Amino acid sequence: MTVGGIHWAGINWAQWLQVSVFGNPLGAWLVALGLAAVVAMVLPLIKLQVERRLHARAERDGAQLSRYAAAMVHATRRSVMWLVAVFVGARAVTLPPKIDTALASVAAVALLLQVALWAQCALDVWLQRRLDRARATDMAAITTVGMLGFIGRIALWSLAVLMILDNLGFNVTALVAGLGIGGVAVALAVQNILGDLLASLSITLDKPFLVGDFIVVDDIAGTVEHVGLKTTRVRSLSGEQVVFANADLLKSRIHNYKRLYERRVLFGFGVLYRTPPEQLAAIPAIVREAITSQQGTRFDRAHFKGFGESSLDFEVVYFVLDPDYNRYMDIQQAINLELVKRFAAAGVEFAFPTRTVYVESLPAATAELAGD
Repeated sequence: MTVGGIHWAGINWAQWLQVSVFGNPLGAWLVALGLAAVVAMVLPLIKLQVERRLHARAERDGAQLSRYAAAMVHATRRSVMWLVAVFVGARAVTLPPKIDTALASVAAVALLLQVALWAQCALDVWLQRRLDRARATDMAAITTVGMLGFIGRIALWSLAVLMILDNLGFNVTALVAGLGIGGVAVALAVQNILGDLLASLSITLDKPFLVGDFIVVDDIAGTVEHVGLKTTRVRSLSGEQVVFANADLLKSRIHNYKRLYERRVLFGFGVLYRTPPEQLAAIPAIVREAITSQQGTRFDRAHFKGFGESSLDFEVVYFVLDPDYNRYMDIQQAINLELVKRFAAAGVEFAFPTRTVYVESLPAATAELAGD
């Protein structure tokens, strides 16, 4: 044994550390391994401490930037940190040019992917905040947020892929040009799908209807459940789900009853022909009183419209100030019952389909029959 550590247990460590392994001394490999191990242990600890501090600041002060930063730090992959540790440790040894270049390229690709993940995490946090705000204040923004998220992710990862390919030595300019030409061919082949995608974008931006709106398209009525990139799904009144292609839906006339602020009601009735003129003149006032006695209504007009086949016809228009359909039916029922009661008290009878046939005998035929 030699003091100073040069010899110990009969081993000359100085000579062993100078032994060449794959073109580098064993001591250099041990230094590289130590650097890699230290970096692999320190980076997760740094990540944990930074994430805790950012979360604490975000909860204490409500800082949005701290919340974004905490989410981005949380998205850091352990595999990327290990790869960084290997790359740092490899700087302590001399590697063949090809291996060194490949390791540098792999590390650059990993870092680019990590940056893309950080950006996506920040985008997801921002979209989630916008989505929560939309659910609370503006349902119209839900589809807009979804579309923005879809477009943002496509743009983000497209840029990341191009940067990775450029780092790997590919000619990105030629690739983009080729993709442009191929994109035209693909667009012609899938123009129906692209039409639905553009229609989805139009629905998102123009907002002719929202999720939860009650709409009528042609003879189909129902509540909008989902607005997707290609289709819109509506739950019909009979219970089944009806799926519309977005392009076809925008070509149709859409009645959006959710945006109905008040409902205009037109109805009519008839009274018997034998009703006296003074009672006919009093009917509009009776109808007006029956309508205005109901809360949430606005009377418009009531007129003796014309002469029907078996009745004297009246036409009435009023407004229900609540768009709810059940509320409208309750008011109409109350008005009908009130009219029946008031007409019975006034001696006015509702008409029903009747027909009077007058048969007139011919004079010649009558005289001939009398002579016989």
